[in-house]
Amino acid sequence: MSAPRTTLRRSLTAAAALPLLAVALTACGYGSEAKDDDTKSVSTGGKKLSADTVKIGYFPNLTHATALVGIQEGLIAKELGGTTIKPSTFNAGPSEIEALNARSIDIGFIGPSPSINGYAKSEGKSLRIIGGSASGGVKLVVDPKKIKNLDDLKGRRIATPQLGNTQDVAFLNWISEQGWKVDAQSGKGDVSVVRSDNKVTPDAFKAGSLDGAWVPEPTASKLVAEGGKVLLDESTLWPDDKFVITNIIVSQQFLSEHPDVVEAVLRGTVNTNKWINANPDKAKASANTALEKLSGKALSTEVIDPAWESIQITDDPLAATLQAQADHAVKAGLLEKPDLDGIYDLKPLNKVLKAAGQPEVTDAGLGVK
Repeated sequence: MSAPRTTLRRSLTAAAALPLLAVALTACGYGSEAKDDDTKSVSTGGKKLSADTVKIGYFPNLTHATALVGIQEGLIAKELGGTTIKPSTFNAGPSEIEALNARSIDIGFIGPSPSINGYAKSEGKSLRIIGGSASGGVKLVVDPKKIKNLDDLKGRRIATPQLGNTQDVAFLNWISEQGWKVDAQSGKGDVSVVRSDNKVTPDAFKAGSLDGAWVPEPTASKLVAEGGKVLLDESTLWPDDKFVITNIIVSQQFLSEHPDVVEAVLRGTVNTNKWINANPDKAKASANTALEKLSGKALSTEVIDPAWESIQITDDPLAATLQAQADHAVKAGLLEKPDLDGIYDLKPLNKVLKAAGQPEVTDAGLGVK
């Protein structure tokens, strides 16, 4: 049985304040170091904007395709003229937030949970969400020899990437919707929730120490390549099959000091997303080329094809679904309640969208007043 869609729809409109994921700020697996790549610092020449350089952070992950493709194809640099892009890659959201706070990066592509955490921990002074990037791309993959249907999950060992991360919260919420009990901190209960780094999860699954995993792409498709079966696509639990998996954040200080640069980057991301959606095969190849340069190894066809298919690239930050995800974490007992009013500033994005003849997007009542 699956979680009732009506419950999730109600949570989209819940008026509860968004909370701080205190446990995730110090949980195991966080704090991965950034990787700078000086060879990828790029500019197209011409007139500089108000900053010589804009430092952009993102993950070497298909759900960060806007950054992968936008930098690889020069679509973001094109809008910046003589202002140079300095890219850095990260393996964990909290380390990217730390880099933003330390001014090591100015703009970042990142998931909803670390965005909420960073904003709340700074009491609303560190960042703003300024745009969307991706929806979907999260699946529950299981060993079909052990698990035939969703009821068979009871008593099994199912991995999530990190304690309190976006997928961990989603799985805990799904478990609750089944009427099952799991202690959020320890992961013990009717289902054993095992926090496992995405880098090691495929090997652990292959060895039989995990019975399945609720994970983002391309990890989900890597598990399928090892004999796993997709039992549930998380997008089916959301209205219109959409939920935020990656959004764009900016340092409030950088936004204040260099609004022209921020607007130029957003023009680049909007153009990139348009190109990706118009040229999916070329964009998939471009993203894989970027991944190969960053990690030393491209994804195989059997992994990248299904992974790419399940991700929706979008300018819309899907703000209502960020609130819903935070509400789920409150219900799981992982979150306290800070005031996240003002986490969004979508005025620059809506200006860019309007100029491009595209519809504006909403902040679900959580924008700068």
